[in-house]
Amino acid sequence: MVTRPAVRQDFSPARDATAGLLKINLARRGFISAAMLTMLAGCSGLNTDGSAPGAPGVPAATGPATPGTTIGNGSVKVALLLPLSAGGQFGAIATGMRNAAELAVADFQGADITILVKDDGGTAQGAQAAAQAAIQEGAEIILGPVLADAVRGAAAVARPAGKPIIAYSTDVGVASRGVYVMGITPQVSVDRIVEYAAQQGKRSYAAFVPNSAYGQVVQGAFQEAVSRTGGRVVAIESFPTEASGINAAATKLSGVAGQIDAIFVPDPYNGQAVRALAAAGINTQRVQVLGLGTWVDNRAAAQAAPGAVYSAPDGAGFRNFATRYRARFNSDPPRTAALAYDSVSLVTALVRTQGSQRFSESVLTNAAGANGVDGLFRFRPDGTTQRGLAVVNASGRVVSPAPRSFNAGS
Repeated sequence: MVTRPAVRQDFSPARDATAGLLKINLARRGFISAAMLTMLAGCSGLNTDGSAPGAPGVPAATGPATPGTTIGNGSVKVALLLPLSAGGQFGAIATGMRNAAELAVADFQGADITILVKDDGGTAQGAQAAAQAAIQEGAEIILGPVLADAVRGAAAVARPAGKPIIAYSTDVGVASRGVYVMGITPQVSVDRIVEYAAQQGKRSYAAFVPNSAYGQVVQGAFQEAVSRTGGRVVAIESFPTEASGINAAATKLSGVAGQIDAIFVPDPYNGQAVRALAAAGINTQRVQVLGLGTWVDNRAAAQAAPGAVYSAPDGAGFRNFATRYRARFNSDPPRTAALAYDSVSLVTALVRTQGSQRFSESVLTNAAGANGVDGLFRFRPDGTTQRGLAVVNASGRVVSPAPRSFNAGS
């Protein structure tokens, strides 16, 4: 058993009794957060997926990366690439994630790692230069970047060097062998809420989605999930962000009100979308409203549809993490900070337990996964990540707990 700091975090490795697989507990059992990049993308305008489709390939690095700082003084070097100089919301997120990495090292007593913090500027070129500098300084693995284009830039350097990446993007388009997308993706969130609805006997669905890139992504994921569970999608309507446009779009769904038993509203726009549906004649007390992480702590949406349910990590873990973060940094962490905390905790545990194979593909893609602040997760060989999410009702009560373990064959 690993000696633990005062916060009593459990980072010890344990063997799964049923599957015989390594499982690393990165946080106290039951502490799961709502750190969701998809939620930020939906409700604050943050685009964590990088540039528009069809962006050009990654150009060669044009110069050295901006000198960074280090965290810890262990023998194993780990790179942390963040858009520290990007400014605005990206800069604030980067600072929060850097702080979370520091907290993880402090929590893991005797961590034998040195984190090389590099500024990628939020660009492909910056990430390529930052990754090159970190690898030249001895980094064995790269954590980050956040933005998809930056992930592509870092991968252009890391792949030839044989260094794995644990990225914080939600764009599965950048996932590949050796490049693991850690962010909670729309597909994972949609799959969980549709599976729950099917378990409750829901078979006929409609969808009311924002007319945005985010809306298009979750709409596609929704259609796939409904088909997979044997349901049918009766109607889909997209709405513009203006209040008048939302009302007009909702009216188009009034004709299917009697044909559906669930309606997917991934982004409630502070309740405007749900109120528009009710005004159009869709009884949201009879028809189950299904949501995603944008419903977390959205009081206006909860008032508009008290019976709604959404998929998200159980918030208890993030609250515990946020308390410790505030005590150390005197500020609230961004929700994405839990990704940095979990990834640093994971590599620290692997350094302690897995020897020279610590960052090999077989170790990183171990089927039992890990349980962190953000809940249960595991990396697949194709670079995508499976998450154990809960289903929560609009009042914040968990109605279907997140799984405690993965099925060995799934």
